[in-house]
Amino acid sequence: MRIALLGAGRIGHLHGGHLAEIDDIGEIVVSDVDPARGAALAASIGGRVAADPATALDGADAAIVAASTNAHATLVRMAADRGVPVFCEKPLAFDLEETIELVRHLERLGATVQVGFQRRFDPAYVEARRMVAAGELGTVYLVRLIAHDHEPPPDAYIPTSGGLFRDSSIHDFDSLRWMTGVEVEEVYADGSVRGFRVFAEHGDIDTGAVILHLADGTLGVLSQTRHDPRGYDIRMEIVGSRDSIAMGTGPRTPLRSVEPDAAAPGPAYADWEARFEPAYRAEMAAFLMLVRGEIASPCLARDALEAMRISIAAGRSRAEHRPVRLDEIAGL
Repeated sequence: MRIALLGAGRIGHLHGGHLAEIDDIGEIVVSDVDPARGAALAASIGGRVAADPATALDGADAAIVAASTNAHATLVRMAADRGVPVFCEKPLAFDLEETIELVRHLERLGATVQVGFQRRFDPAYVEARRMVAAGELGTVYLVRLIAHDHEPPPDAYIPTSGGLFRDSSIHDFDSLRWMTGVEVEEVYADGSVRGFRVFAEHGDIDTGAVILHLADGTLGVLSQTRHDPRGYDIRMEIVGSRDSIAMGTGPRTPLRSVEPDAAAPGPAYADWEARFEPAYRAEMAAFLMLVRGEIASPCLARDALEAMRISIAAGRSRAEHRPVRLDEIAGL
């Protein structure tokens, strides 16, 4: 199997390293806007570098889009138009309009696409979803989502990120839909800048909260910060009528209890790579199964659109200080 890896930044390195460990991949061809960076990644994983994405796609059996967000739609379309199965890191496109247009195009083509929401492959999240689907929790009352970065992103990244809800919370919004199997009907969001004024300079926030009302009455509550001094903290808690469970709670959870009998926490997760490395590995293995025709796509382009719609609703809610129904946000 020949893989075109489009993008040689941090996530490109992660995917490239995992691909290089898989026996039935014969060649990895890397393309990046920075030729030196692309060549360095290719050398480190035993691949070869291509001058541009089109060249990398020549003869490819599959493509991995790991470039900057504003290039996602162009690269996904380029691969799909050639009939090449494509994996794209979230988000599928930079904004809502571009996402809708791209999803329409991909569905018309019947393209094979998987979008990179890696929490769908985290072992604890997978088990929790099984329990929810099997009815083991009973009636789900409430889903809590906790999302704290250890350190904020670089200043240069902030103006092109799309904002907290589109750049980061979109993972939580996808997880909520996937975990419950129920659509979000209404969103109320708020936020502030508590520690890093650079976010305010770009109309963004470093601290946010979102209440999500699902179609069956379940409530989702997301709390999020761009900085947590103890480490990278991603959790989900589900409270049901028969059981209550948590994901992301363990020795490495960056949270210190001040109860007198509490155990001291272990080394915390520093970043998303440390927290979700097994999930990223499983996600890439699933994509190769998709390419071989062994499974259906575990995360469709339309799933990416629905997560984007929730993100847009959250941004509008914060800006207008009101609840926003999802039927106010354009979709398919």
